[in-house]
Amino acid sequence: MRKVILANLVSVDGYFEGPNKELDWFNVDSEFLEQAEETLNFADILLFGRITYEHMASYWPTAEAIKNDPIIAKKMNSLSKIVFSKTLEKAEWENTKLVKENIIGEISILKQQPGKDIVIFGSSDLSVYLMQADLIDEFRIFINPVALGGGKTLFKSINKRYNLKLLNVKTFKSGNVLLCYGKA
Repeated sequence: MRKVILANLVSVDGYFEGPNKELDWFNVDSEFLEQAEETLNFADILLFGRITYEHMASYWPTAEAIKNDPIIAKKMNSLSKIVFSKTLEKAEWENTKLVKENIIGEISILKQQPGKDIVIFGSSDLSVYLMQADLIDEFRIFINPVALGGGKTLFKSINKRYNLKLLNVKTFKSGNVLLCYGKA
């Protein structure tokens, strides 16, 4: 069975976006990009909520992204993507499917099919929804060495306790720490 993996960055004080929705604090360096590439190498489907999808779709297909991060850009653009949104009218980014309803059914079917991992980048609302449906198998949380003092927490709207078990810890020269958790 395929795994659904949540991969996201958070500040030391637990925020995945700043008070004004800023993301300029992400500590992205060569080690981070190597880890992202590794994650993408073991995935064949990416999942997004509308907001994250719009951010990603506005960057990865651009000449700037292809110049700055050619390997990641190639993978981001070529992999199959699903965006879950009730308001988005169309998804024009290469290899993207728009799903407006039955998210749980869609993910449940995907998990049963043969293939590589399914990865969620960003998309905290989608992540919480899938978490509450018990559809996330692994959590890869990058802790960035910055305290934001406010913003949106990654799991802001969870409504119960989720016990996890630590699978792996990786520290980076930049001060980033990758914590990998599975279901307890």
